[in-house]
Amino acid sequence: MERLTEAQQELYEWLAEYIRTHQHSPSIRQMMQAMNLKSPAPIQSRLEHLRTKGYIEWTEGKARTIRILRPVATGVPILGTIAAGGLIEPFTDAVEHLDITNFALPPQSYALRVAGDSMIEDLIADGDLVFLRPVPEPNQLKNGTIVAARVEGHGTTLKRFYRSGDRVTLKPANAKYQPIEVPAMNVQVQGSLIAVWRDYN
Repeated sequence: MERLTEAQQELYEWLAEYIRTHQHSPSIRQMMQAMNLKSPAPIQSRLEHLRTKGYIEWTEGKARTIRILRPVATGVPILGTIAAGGLIEPFTDAVEHLDITNFALPPQSYALRVAGDSMIEDLIADGDLVFLRPVPEPNQLKNGTIVAARVEGHGTTLKRFYRSGDRVTLKPANAKYQPIEVPAMNVQVQGSLIAVWRDYN
């Protein structure tokens, strides 16, 4: 199925949630307000694209008849695997979603599946899901915070973050592994740990 642009995805997700909650589709004016738009033209364009791409349909000539053709994935997006050991290339597209409706997480939270045992002394094991939130200001990060960090030329890893001057040390929680020490400019913190999920099935 054809991918949506960010603007189309935003409208599509809002529409799906509105229709799920209200059991009928919104007006163009409501969509304009929700998307912070002053004109109906961009809404009509996005709706047309959503219909062309097979995400919605409606009855011609009748207001409020939009129907969602594809269910929106709910829950926290699992964006791939993160290394607790070596380094793994990061994913940006959600591989699957975990529905944890009764579990309060900050907005924009996402999950990665752990591969490796370098964080076992922090009770993070191979196969666990780690929940992370974006770090808008990495300079404010406290030393000792568990982060997902992309290391230039290497990949992404889960470690404890320590910064001293212009150097960053990413420390494992397993004596078998050596810390990663690199210039701070070579490290991009992609998220800080908020929760760990272990499935015993």
